[in-house]
Amino acid sequence: MVELTPTSSYSLTLRFRLPNRAGMLASVVQAIASVGGNLGQINLIEQNRHTSIRDLSVDASSTEHAETIAQTVRELPEIELLEVYDRTFALHRSGKINIVSKLPLNNQADLAMAYTPGVGRISSAIAKDPQLAYTLTIKSNTVAIVTDGSAVLGLGNLGPAGALPVMEGKAMLFKEFANIDAFPICLDTQDVDEIVKTVKYLAPVFGGVNLEDISAPRCFEVERRLREELDIPVFHDDQHGTAIVTLAALINALKFVNKSMSEVRIAMNGAGAAGLAIARLLRKAGVAEIVLCDSKGILSTQRDDLTPQKKEFASSMSGTLADAVKGADVFVGVSVPGVLTVDMVKTMAKDCIVMAMANPIPEIQPETIQDVAAVIATGRSDYANQINNVLAFPGVFRGALDCRASNLTTSMYLEAANAIAALVAPTQLDREHIVPSVFDDRVVAAVSAAVQQSARQEGVARC
Repeated sequence: MVELTPTSSYSLTLRFRLPNRAGMLASVVQAIASVGGNLGQINLIEQNRHTSIRDLSVDASSTEHAETIAQTVRELPEIELLEVYDRTFALHRSGKINIVSKLPLNNQADLAMAYTPGVGRISSAIAKDPQLAYTLTIKSNTVAIVTDGSAVLGLGNLGPAGALPVMEGKAMLFKEFANIDAFPICLDTQDVDEIVKTVKYLAPVFGGVNLEDISAPRCFEVERRLREELDIPVFHDDQHGTAIVTLAALINALKFVNKSMSEVRIAMNGAGAAGLAIARLLRKAGVAEIVLCDSKGILSTQRDDLTPQKKEFASSMSGTLADAVKGADVFVGVSVPGVLTVDMVKTMAKDCIVMAMANPIPEIQPETIQDVAAVIATGRSDYANQINNVLAFPGVFRGALDCRASNLTTSMYLEAANAIAALVAPTQLDREHIVPSVFDDRVVAAVSAAVQQSARQEGVARC
């Protein structure tokens, strides 16, 4: 496999002392470059006539690569490596979010209105009319990010404590991109009944629920039951956020290669929560032929080991992933690294589209198929065409909260995908630009507006 591109997720800072003479810093830089480190900022910390101390930031491709870089500097003559620290771990120290007051408490009058006795009047008013909670509390702008830690990123069952840094990060994204106050709720149970019961108990505080990193097939049951039993939007981002952004990317990729949604054949690898949700949304968008694979090959009607969710996509075909991709116009991967080979891609249709979204290592390295595929997308930020859920979920919840939607629908997802795709103008569309940047400040507004319009058309908006 081609070596991974260095990324800031494996960024480290090296602090070293070196003789204060010409060429010494260059020797450090050259040594780091020789082992594939990607150089960042260099800062002078201290200097005298004889020595200087510098900090140098370096991106690596893995933990092992970072250690190789550090060891290379340690072995340089006349260079003293004083400290190595992992910038990602440093960023997470003490957590990434906090709670701040919106109002100052400068005197007794402020305290009497914000808290007792004045707050009693607000509580009594809400007790008489519960809908006032939307205007007189944080409910109108608050989302619970709920997980049981059973499927954290691509790392597996890490439990609630292991999931907490991810949920904190999710809360940051809600706040930074959509100004939504979200809070991580990491549950110490993986029992469906207990999860549903706990979320129902917590629901009065929140205007919406974002389910996250709950393993399949339990995630389907948790989402279904919460949608039935709550009157606020419930959104499983691993399913629907991924599906929305995948569809948005596919809309534009097909425009680029001049193919029709209704005529292409799609081969998918990964039949978990994300894969099944993507397949369902692509069907709703007009894709007629989808061949879905899991770790045992094509979901075939001849197999007797399919879950009810997988049976929905059972095909008359049977065989391996290699059989599924042969002649396919599009490959969509939400699975594991390295399962798609260059030879497989060469058997796909002309002007094929490869969306290899396994993270952090995709199903195939983009470098290996640059001359084979017409469009390549991944889940990584260091390649073109990142399929990133942050393009979807902040705007989806912003729209749902602003119109007080009672639930979320497939039509909202379709409209959200179309809104994202429309932000890439025809003059901007090329093989490395099929989705807007996650930092494009038009995204949340466009998705929010699309969700609200769809909610009102379907009669689920309450304001």
